[in-house]
Amino acid sequence: MLGLRALFFLVKGLLDRLVYLSTGLALILAFIGVKLVLHWGHGIDDRVPEISTNLSLVVIAVVLTVTTIASLIKVRLNPTIRAHAGSLTADDPPDSERTS
Repeated sequence: MLGLRALFFLVKGLLDRLVYLSTGLALILAFIGVKLVLHWGHGIDDRVPEISTNLSLVVIAVVLTVTTIASLIKVRLNPTIRAHAGSLTADDPPDSERTS
């Protein structure tokens, strides 16, 4: 979790272009939460499934890749769109901030 927090601050400057990054990070944090609950449950009862580290890394890499590619495509199709930190959606800037 601490590594993801550091990763967030690293890419914070790229939020204008990575419009779906907040959504991707939310998905990753939810996945990690489920993994932690399952890991705790597996310690209580062996019938509870565990998510392997390799699968976790694959899920994180896929989510980051998909959100990055989707963001770059979205920005290429609409260059005026900007992301807002903490928002799960990309917004068009108000008319007063648009450049012609």
